[in-house]
Amino acid sequence: MFSGIIEEFATLVDIKRDRENIDFTLTCSFTDELSIDQSVAHNGVCLTVVKIEGKNYVVTAMKETLDRTNLGLIKVGDKVNVERSMLMNGRLDGHIVQGHVDQTAKCVKMEDAGGSTYFTFEYPENREMARRGYFTVDKGSVTVNGVSLTVCNPTANTFQVAIIPYTMEHTNFQDIKVGTVVNLEFDILGKYIARLQQL
Repeated sequence: MFSGIIEEFATLVDIKRDRENIDFTLTCSFTDELSIDQSVAHNGVCLTVVKIEGKNYVVTAMKETLDRTNLGLIKVGDKVNVERSMLMNGRLDGHIVQGHVDQTAKCVKMEDAGGSTYFTFEYPENREMARRGYFTVDKGSVTVNGVSLTVCNPTANTFQVAIIPYTMEHTNFQDIKVGTVVNLEFDILGKYIARLQQL
C-alpha cells in the first residue's frame, strides 16, 4: 500500500530480459535501506526487490505488468518515480494507492498556470471499464506515474492535473511532454462503489 507521495526518482542503470520478464536495475539514495522482498512503487507500479548490489537494486516486471504500464518503454538513464510502502503509523498525505496500475494514458497538452503547469492526459474511452470504476471525477484523486494528484476538468477519457514547481522538480514530471506515455491508477474507492452498484 502506498500514498502517492514520491520519495525521489531512481535512475535506471541496466535492463536485462529473461524470456517474458524484464529485470530493471536502478539506483537511488535509499538503496542501502532496502531489503530483499520489499515492495517499492516504480512509476506507480508495485514491484518486489529481488537483488541488492552495492548502490543498485533489482526488480522484475512480468509480461502482464509490461503490457499494462509504461515500464516496457523506459530506457537506461531514465528517471523513475519511487516510493516505499506506507508505514501504518504515519499520516496519509496523498490517497490510498495500491501500486496496481490500471492502464496507460498519453500527455496531449501542457499549459502554463502562472508558475505551475497543467497537464492534460488522454486514455482510451471504454464504457465497460468506466462502468467498473475506471474513470476520473472533478476534485477526485488519480495516480499518474505513482504521483497522487487531484483531478481537474475530467471528460469521458481525459483529465487535467496541476503540477506545482516542487512536484515538477522532485518527480519525473519534469521529463513529461506531449506524447509521453504515463501510468494511471484510478481511485480504489470509485472502483469499490462501482462494484457495489453492480451487485
